[in-house]
Amino acid sequence: MTPEQTLKHIQRYIARQHVFSLFAHHNNDIWPASCYYAFDAKTMCLILMTDPNSKHGQLMVANPQVAGTISAQTKAVNAIQGIQFTGEIKILESEEAQLARSFYCRRFPVAIAAKLPVWLLHLQNVKMVDNKLGFGTKLYWECQI
Repeated sequence: MTPEQTLKHIQRYIARQHVFSLFAHHNNDIWPASCYYAFDAKTMCLILMTDPNSKHGQLMVANPQVAGTISAQTKAVNAIQGIQFTGEIKILESEEAQLARSFYCRRFPVAIAAKLPVWLLHLQNVKMVDNKLGFGTKLYWECQI
């Protein structure tokens, strides 16, 4: 698979899902969270809404380097697919936040009423396990910026 094909394969998988596990940390404190996301394939970013005063929100404000996973649940070993990633997250403001909120709310219309800030998680390193391509197949993508 070429690097371009690998990227497209990863993007298609991320776009088909809607929840990810987020892991935030700072000093010796770590916390997980499950978050809904909208995926911007052009920028390789996850857009999410969450409270900055939550445990994971506080940790992300203190340290924007995060990790996470995206996976569907299946019992068939030959159908296992999933993403592991690292990235950098930030709270969006002003026009950037308005555009991202609109993008997110198109995916999750119920979020229109939410008063939470919009966050942008820029994916930096991605590893995809895809047993549909053969048991133990791993695909890698790294941000070049």
